Amino acid sequence: MNEFEKDVQSNRNDAIDSGIGFVASFVFFMLIFSVAQAVDLFF
Repeated sequence: MNEFEKDVQSNRNDAIDSGIGFVASFVFFMLIFSVAQAVDLFF
């Protein structure tokens, strides 16, 4: 048996972590896009 399977550091679901990462990156790039659109609109 694998040693790492006996000593698990985190037993959380990886799908939740990857979903949070996807949403956080999406919000970050949406913020950059929104700021660029606002700058384009006002200047």
